[in-house]
Amino acid sequence: MTRLLYVEASPRKRRSHSIAVAQSFLDAYRAAHPDADIDILDLWREDLPRFDGDVIDAKYAILAKLPHTDEQRDAWRAVERVVARFAAADRIVLSVPMWNFNVPYVLKHYIDVVTQPTLTFSFSPETGYRGLLRDKRALVVYASSGDYLPGTTNPRPDYQKPFVEAWLRFVGIDDIATIAVQPTIGHPALLEASTTAAHARAAELAKTF
Repeated sequence: MTRLLYVEASPRKRRSHSIAVAQSFLDAYRAAHPDADIDILDLWREDLPRFDGDVIDAKYAILAKLPHTDEQRDAWRAVERVVARFAAADRIVLSVPMWNFNVPYVLKHYIDVVTQPTLTFSFSPETGYRGLLRDKRALVVYASSGDYLPGTTNPRPDYQKPFVEAWLRFVGIDDIATIAVQPTIGHPALLEASTTAAHARAAELAKTF
């Protein structure tokens, strides 16, 4: 059975362009893959562990190849639970709005929790960093108020897409599909065209994802 994890990073819910397109994808995916197991992770409802104190000490103990103290071991279990849910998925879908040229802080928090040595990446002086999450596919649905498509003259930076996709590749996920709704602010006709195209691509992609 294929397991799909949908990670939702917008708090706007019914007003969110990224969520709306992701929902179109999920609806089409369920129709095309009725036996798939779909796990929905709303980052605004999830109680993620704080990455400080014994948790971060546990991470650096792993990097230094030192044993955990009892306190570090207990703290690390919360991280392992979050990572296990992420790593168990064969397919990963993220809906990601742009906030201040990058991603919402809840998604950055999630990424900081799941990106861990021995769990999602490894390192050695001989081979460097290596992502451990192989044979997975990802879809990222982006929304941004500005137009960042190739050929545009937007002077503002885009740290949203480069960051998310660099992170996915870092943990070993190289098969990445993207859908973008942009610009969400401006001429209504541009938003309508972008939204229509995004929903159509989502429905089509779901058939073979």
